[in-house]
Amino acid sequence: MTTTPQGFGPDTRERLPLPPAEAMNDAQRAAAQALIDGPRKGVKGPFIPLLRSPVLMERLARVGEYLRFESALPTRINEFVTAVVARHVGNQFEWAIHQPLALAAGVDARALDDVAAGSLCPRKLAEDERAAWAFASELLHTHGVSEPTYQDALALWGEQGVVELTTLIGYFACVSWVMNVARTPAPAGSGVAPLAGLPG
Repeated sequence: MTTTPQGFGPDTRERLPLPPAEAMNDAQRAAAQALIDGPRKGVKGPFIPLLRSPVLMERLARVGEYLRFESALPTRINEFVTAVVARHVGNQFEWAIHQPLALAAGVDARALDDVAAGSLCPRKLAEDERAAWAFASELLHTHGVSEPTYQDALALWGEQGVVELTTLIGYFACVSWVMNVARTPAPAGSGVAPLAGLPG
């Protein structure tokens, strides 16, 4: 068995591409315009397939805007954890977007290379990055976190931070799954090496 990321394989045809403007209903057009006018400046990634359910798209977009642009978590931790989730669920789009953002925020390139390779112990992690890695990895693999892992996160980010970290992981797993089903491709010309399949 092999874990094959979305967009990596012989059949990568996009299942739910962006509908042409003339095919959109009023609710879809309004939802698309709200994204264009907001911090994302366009209809991209998960919001392309989510446009089929414009109310759901708008509500998920608001959650994502808070987590990305207003969260109590440091940007470096936010971007690192998002990259970890993208690797875990094999999503090319989120990896291509957030791996460079994590680098720019100060995460060591060697740590991100290890995440991409599926390492169970990435190198060159700062103390708070290691705590975030442990939290995200445990939650993604076991659907919960141990008391030591919880206490480490609590000491670093408090109760609000723990709740937002948990929600960040769930949010990016959710939108990545939507794109995996829709086979939404990574942005063209991102310059980021695509995720390879991992032994399963």
